[in-house]
Amino acid sequence: MQSLKQFWGSFRLLPSAWLLLVQLALLVMAMLTYGDSEYRALTWSLGVLALLIIAKVIRQTPVFTFWGLVFVSGAFLFSILIFIGYDNSKIQIIAYSFEALAYFYAAYGLLRYMFPVRYLTKDELFAAGAVFTLIAWAFAFLYSICQLLLPHSFQNPNQPQDLQVWLDLLFLSFSLQSATGLSDLMPISPAARVLTMLQMFGGVMYLAVVVSRLIALQYIAHLPKQSSDKE
Repeated sequence: MQSLKQFWGSFRLLPSAWLLLVQLALLVMAMLTYGDSEYRALTWSLGVLALLIIAKVIRQTPVFTFWGLVFVSGAFLFSILIFIGYDNSKIQIIAYSFEALAYFYAAYGLLRYMFPVRYLTKDELFAAGAVFTLIAWAFAFLYSICQLLLPHSFQNPNQPQDLQVWLDLLFLSFSLQSATGLSDLMPISPAARVLTMLQMFGGVMYLAVVVSRLIALQYIAHLPKQSSDKE
């Protein structure tokens, strides 16, 4: 009972840290489920957990929570439909749309939560990492929608196929957002190229605005205190 109270207390104090931890766990599960459907139930469960934590994060951030909870609920509902076998393209597009909106909305809420703070705390650091992963996941869902609506939107010389697998799209998203450009996946259709350009711009602005602000807050925290005595 005491350990449960401690767990809940740590979750309430650092929800961004738990969200980031689940996102990283999803990365590991995406590796384990690559091309194998046996472990997708566990991946789906972690995805649901991420959505529930997103709902908790949204409720603690200064955003209008009604729309955030609508996005999370829609993503949860349509993800269940996909999990139980209703995985036609229309259901997938609706599910991915709700998930992208939920992740973008949570990232927006965390940004609004971070910026009024004048002193750097642990939760702001975890929130910065969580925002990065949330945006990367959201764009990966947009890429999934793009290739469902426009087949052959992405080209992979190693795996020539109509629809690219989720892990490759997520790898493309992280590569673009971090400005490393390591992905061998190429956007071909005009819509895919516009999405990748938007993510490139967002990734550069994230580094320029959010990361630089965190560095400035860390600098302010270590400034010597001015003496109040006047001679």
